[in-house]
Amino acid sequence: MRTETVKCLVWDLDRTLWDGILLEDGTVAVRAGIRAVVAELDARGILQSVASRNDHDHAWAKLEALGVAEFLVVPQIGWGRKSDALLVIADRLGFAHRAIALIDDQPAERLEVTRALPEVRCYPAEAATTLPTLAEFSPATVTEDARRRRLMYQEEESRRAERAAFPGPDEDFLRTLDLDLHVRRATEADLARVEELTLRTSQLNATGVHYPAAALRSMLADGRHEVLVASLTDRFGPHGAVAIMVLTRHRSTWNLELLATSCRVVAYGTGTVLLRWLVDQAARAQAHVAADFVRTDRNRMMEVAYRFAGFTDQPCACLAQLPAAAGVQRLHLVAAGQPPSPTTRVRAPDLAGHGGDASVRARRR
Repeated sequence: MRTETVKCLVWDLDRTLWDGILLEDGTVAVRAGIRAVVAELDARGILQSVASRNDHDHAWAKLEALGVAEFLVVPQIGWGRKSDALLVIADRLGFAHRAIALIDDQPAERLEVTRALPEVRCYPAEAATTLPTLAEFSPATVTEDARRRRLMYQEEESRRAERAAFPGPDEDFLRTLDLDLHVRRATEADLARVEELTLRTSQLNATGVHYPAAALRSMLADGRHEVLVASLTDRFGPHGAVAIMVLTRHRSTWNLELLATSCRVVAYGTGTVLLRWLVDQAARAQAHVAADFVRTDRNRMMEVAYRFAGFTDQPCACLAQLPAAAGVQRLHLVAAGQPPSPTTRVRAPDLAGHGGDASVRARRR
């Protein structure tokens, strides 16, 4: 069985990331070999954070002076329990507990975390330099988006800060971001990122299925599937590839076999924007839409998104056109035209056959 990749490694500081105890020794230095580990994990797209019992301002200033702060996201430095710090990190990043790991020199701290959060993987400080050799820290592929992942999460923190200071409602704030969603047909060059997206996304994967690159390549070639990848940008910078749709079009029914979106774009309603675009395309083609859904312990949000978009359990004769799929629930929708998104510009191919790759839909001002 494939080892699940760690998405975020959380460092303790004293006698773990650096030698000595900051509040007692005053002068500390990054432990031998640790800087190389931090840089290597960052290059692999594994996020890194801090959970440390320390004075925040003093510790953060030291991290900046040591040139390590730039590699860290959502650091938690204070006097609370480590497990509480990890909960904050997981929540802010939108990660399941099993995607988080802690490295700490104190057995008592690791035990506290293990008891409170049994899915979090814990490592002793002496294992630090071996982490890049472990399967859970070695993604099968490293995409361009993965190499930029830390920067994208840091840009997200800037968005959060600006949103907190914005006086109006969420929709008004989203209008200020100049959100641009580009939907396009996947190519061979996209397969590694698309595979990674199906592997990393559990909360926002409608079927919980991981599509390996070989299966995606077969879909690109078979003439029956549309494999669509969506990238999002805004005025802060690119979010990268944030969603995948796998679609088959039958005589009067479009079967959405998979919709998976990154947890990073939940706040921007990207999944809803994609669904509305697809439903509008189907309406223009006078087709019904059947969306495959397989309930897991993590993807309740996807069922809510489908229901909110109007999909139901009501039977329809059009479903008989689709091949049987064991264990799959097929949600049905009679497609109707959709208004443009009020917050997001969508650039996408014309799936309805009424023109070329030119369905550019400007958001309403």
